[in-house]
Amino acid sequence: MLGVILALLIIPLAAAVACAVLPGPAARRLAPAITVTAGVASFGLVLALLPAVAHHDLNYLSYLRVDALSEIFLLATGFLYAVVAIYTVGYAERQGHDSRYARRLYAGLNLFAWAMLAAPLMSSLALLWIAVEITTIVSALLVAIEAVPGEEGDGAAEAAWKYVLIASAGLGLALLATVFAYFAGAQVLGEHYNLAIAPLIHVAARLPATPVRLAFLLALLGYGTKVGLFPVHTWLPDAHSEAPTPVSALLSGALLATSFYAILRYYEFTAAALGSGFPRDALLAFGVASLLLASLYVFGQSDIKRLLAYSSIEHMGILAIGVSFGAPVALAGVLLHVLAHAAAKGNAFMGAGVFLVKYRTKQISSLRGALDLLPWSGPLFLLAIFALSALPPSGIFRSEFQIVSGGLSGGHYAAAAVLVILVTVVFFGLTTGCTRILFTPAPRSLSAAAAISRGEPSAWMVVPAVAGIVVLFVLGVHPPGELTGLISRAVTQLGAAR
Repeated sequence: MLGVILALLIIPLAAAVACAVLPGPAARRLAPAITVTAGVASFGLVLALLPAVAHHDLNYLSYLRVDALSEIFLLATGFLYAVVAIYTVGYAERQGHDSRYARRLYAGLNLFAWAMLAAPLMSSLALLWIAVEITTIVSALLVAIEAVPGEEGDGAAEAAWKYVLIASAGLGLALLATVFAYFAGAQVLGEHYNLAIAPLIHVAARLPATPVRLAFLLALLGYGTKVGLFPVHTWLPDAHSEAPTPVSALLSGALLATSFYAILRYYEFTAAALGSGFPRDALLAFGVASLLLASLYVFGQSDIKRLLAYSSIEHMGILAIGVSFGAPVALAGVLLHVLAHAAAKGNAFMGAGVFLVKYRTKQISSLRGALDLLPWSGPLFLLAIFALSALPPSGIFRSEFQIVSGGLSGGHYAAAAVLVILVTVVFFGLTTGCTRILFTPAPRSLSAAAAISRGEPSAWMVVPAVAGIVVLFVLGVHPPGELTGLISRAVTQLGAAR
């Protein structure tokens, strides 16, 4: 398995370097093939780890570790990496940018995916922080990739700067959390403690309470900035809206989840050291506030990608609330939700990208008749919105049902009721805007225009969305046995910390 893990770290990085050094004309020809190969291969390697990780942890070279919890997040990122790589071929081709843009886009996508795959593989909190910091640097550059130099008021440049400033402040807090975690661990494990996660959990009962408490709060606020939790969410709608659509899909479906993974690692040893009451209360507060914000802001959005960005804040709030419930069924729902949200949000953003290519606008008021003009992407986008709204038989319906069931079984009646009410409000806000796009007939002059005649922009942009819908259906109806076993083992990890 060491070879598989090393390949998982090497292939995306090698693909990024290869795309970056390609000469101009070759970049447009070879970079797509390199990226698709790397994406599909990386997802295959993640799947190859699943049978082993479902039964025992893998530890190598003192800094690589894969357990059930990290494998779930690897699955989410690996799947999105593969489908987004395929989607980008059609997207970049239809956008018509030059070879320099293609080289930067493909190199950035591979490097971004590499950092997100590396984060769950790291065995220490320090290396985890470094990996998340790399995702910030790379993704900020990708958000700004379409910025026009010297243009005043350029949205992409402003979104990238806002993202860098807020995310850097958050990661500064996360670094301070790492310092407090080291201080707590060194009191028991000695000054040579290297911030490895497993030993910290093993001796959690002997850790001093105050530094552990501070470490968790700082990690929740610091990494919560990257997750998009209220009140440190403000970068997210701008960045998701201005980034190229493949980048938006990775930001929403994979980056937010990777940052939430970091919070769960702090939750593990904090709950083991102090009991689960303190971290669960903190997660509940942040989760409800984030869900409330999303329920208010999904109404009245004029930009389709901003609308989907607020939906991402909603789902991160759901994850936080689910962990706060603490019941095994709720934790299983949270982990299933990570996978289902990656597929659904990736599909939704890819659908929005098709609209952007077809209509040359992100404004909801200008997007009409999509169900008629886009015979594949229109229905696929509708199914993705239904999935994000937790309608059966999607994986998100199953995961949210488990989360609510866990809340009720644990006696969290008020929190479960708030969750259901706010999710329902978001459903109405999300479907209102999307119904206009899909079902409102296009004006006669619009549908007659050659630029938006009936038909798909590219098959490359359809196939990944079909794969996403299949995954959502499988997760909702009958998740594979190995995946169910993996989730059960991860729940045991989190539950053992209570």
